[in-house]
Amino acid sequence: MRGRGLLAASVLAAILVTVATTTILLLVDPKQPKAEAIKTGGLAGGAVVALYALWLNDRRRRTEEARHELESDRLGLESEKVADERFARAVELLGNEADQVRVGAMHVLAGLAHTTPRYKQTVLSVLCAYLRRPFEHPSLGKKADDPDQAYFKEVPPEIPPEQDQEMTVRMTAQRLITDMLPWGSDPDETQYNLDLTGAKLVHFRLEGRRFGRLVARRTQFYGITAFREIVLSKPALFSGATFHGRVDFRDGKFNGGISFQDVTFERELNLTGTSVGTFLHVTPEPPAQQVGELEVLAGTGFRNDPTGWRLTGDGQAPAGLDDHVQQD
Repeated sequence: MRGRGLLAASVLAAILVTVATTTILLLVDPKQPKAEAIKTGGLAGGAVVALYALWLNDRRRRTEEARHELESDRLGLESEKVADERFARAVELLGNEADQVRVGAMHVLAGLAHTTPRYKQTVLSVLCAYLRRPFEHPSLGKKADDPDQAYFKEVPPEIPPEQDQEMTVRMTAQRLITDMLPWGSDPDETQYNLDLTGAKLVHFRLEGRRFGRLVARRTQFYGITAFREIVLSKPALFSGATFHGRVDFRDGKFNGGISFQDVTFERELNLTGTSVGTFLHVTPEPPAQQVGELEVLAGTGFRNDPTGWRLTGDGQAPAGLDDHVQQD
């Protein structure tokens, strides 16, 4: 009804403008042909109708944009709801008895982190929590001639199948954590954090990954631990950890500091090209097989005496270390 009223008003206005324009032209110049005056008046009236049409089109456009925006918001809310339901269901399935189901749930979480970036830190935290669960496997306690071989290539028959299946699930969690972290030219600059306190990790690899904090207190690292070219902006805390195999930190950048407090290195520790900033806390007993030197950046604070460690760089340990320095 309102639209019809506006249309009628615009038509009436056009008629009045046409009549008024024609009358004024004839009064100003009585000699001009009436046809020309009427034509000019008609053009003026037509302009009124055209202005109304333009206004109407603009109004329709704004209405359509508002409708699309509301529809987009509705779809966004529905998408978030679906994502929340998928996340909750996948987390629930991590407790399923079947190893295939647990592996599938982990891949669902990883896919969700890819399609919905707001979930990535949460998914990383969930996978880290899974790896912190108690875990035993006969191969991890086996003193082999080559500790870099963390578990059996062929599973002995005396090992319960569920233990080896759980190893597979945990290796999947480790790989997905690595795949989700930014690396190389990845534009993602979010400072993700990993908490692997007390976990048992096998052949853990974070080469070239960029993230924030790494907490690995009392963590057991089996096999080769590969952290080559890793970049951390926040502290890497390995307090009380044990590296049963070789450790490769080559060309790593630990800009937020490192804590090697009470860490045990049973095999080679490669620090070639590795640098540390902010703070450094080392074990009183240096590693027996240190390869390369750890570059200590200027301004780095020492938590204890690093005597015996092979260090280089502008950072210098103070002559007297303060006892009140906060420990890790």
